[in-house]
Amino acid sequence: MLLAFAVLLAAGSASHADSSGATSPVIGKPAPDFTLTDLDGKQVKLAAYKGKVVVLEWFNPGCPFVKRSHTVGSLVGTAQRHMKDGVVWLGVNSNAAGKQGADQKLNVDAVKTWSIPNPILRDEAGNVGKAYGVTNTPNMFVIDKTGTVVYAGAIDNSPDGEGQSPQGGKLVNYVDAALDDVAAGRSVKTALTKPYGCTIKYGS
Repeated sequence: MLLAFAVLLAAGSASHADSSGATSPVIGKPAPDFTLTDLDGKQVKLAAYKGKVVVLEWFNPGCPFVKRSHTVGSLVGTAQRHMKDGVVWLGVNSNAAGKQGADQKLNVDAVKTWSIPNPILRDEAGNVGKAYGVTNTPNMFVIDKTGTVVYAGAIDNSPDGEGQSPQGGKLVNYVDAALDDVAAGRSVKTALTKPYGCTIKYGS
């Protein structure tokens, strides 16, 4: 009986992990609130977007995977397209000062060069990244109108960042798919995937 109960518990916890072993401490839970400063020094509070669908994109302009995603891959035009439909899109850079991609000018230049329409928020202390369990860039999260994290993981199933080597042969933009499900009032079919890219350079 005890063994059977343990098996049931294990099966229940598997809902927070996919077949690749991806896990997330926030999937299916209220999104951890935060207040961060954007590249212009303006404070941005997640709580200010209560009742809206929000996408969080962990960002590092010094990461080759982020660069490819924003120049030829699945992030080209994606934020702008969804923002037109009322989705709030926020980039977050959790790399510590002095680490890859943390430089202010590098972030400002990347926003201009890649025509990024959304704010990039500075999380140099890494507290927000750690609260969300972020490990890589790009790492994506979709938060529904109730404030629940309904997707966590990669932008797509092409770990080259270019959309040229999709696993299974067909490119899938997981954020597009999750937002489609949310807009239709459906449960997100693929709620958890394993992010690829550069590791977050947290401070000590």
